[in-house]
Amino acid sequence: MNRENKRKTFEKGYYKTHPCRDSFTCKVCGRPVIPDTAGSDHRNHCPNCLSSLHVDEEPGDRAADCGGLMDAIGVWVRKGGEWAVIHRCRRCGKLDSNRIAADDNPMKLMSIALKPLTLPPFPLEHIEKLTALMGGSGSLSE
Repeated sequence: MNRENKRKTFEKGYYKTHPCRDSFTCKVCGRPVIPDTAGSDHRNHCPNCLSSLHVDEEPGDRAADCGGLMDAIGVWVRKGGEWAVIHRCRRCGKLDSNRIAADDNPMKLMSIALKPLTLPPFPLEHIEKLTALMGGSGSLSE
């Protein structure tokens, strides 16, 4: 059963209280995704490329009409140390957060987490000047 039919079949909020054990094929990388290896009752993204679909307005409600692809653009650490993936919809731009799953690609997670360090929003040559302006020694090699 595809996701569009699920939304029509079950009442609003069904997946908030019921596990979703349906397998699906990732729309981005084409890999089959089996929820049993996720370590959770709610598989909502591909463990290989971490992409998702915009199907929920609130977790589990399947109320979104957008249906756009959602790219993993960042990670953050939730209270208690659990990691979550930040997704952005390609179609409407909505941002969403999803817990990582047990079988998520660790290299992909780390590359997303390190991206701000490898591509800073300012030229690295200006760090010494900026540090000096803020009252520091301004030297990178101490």
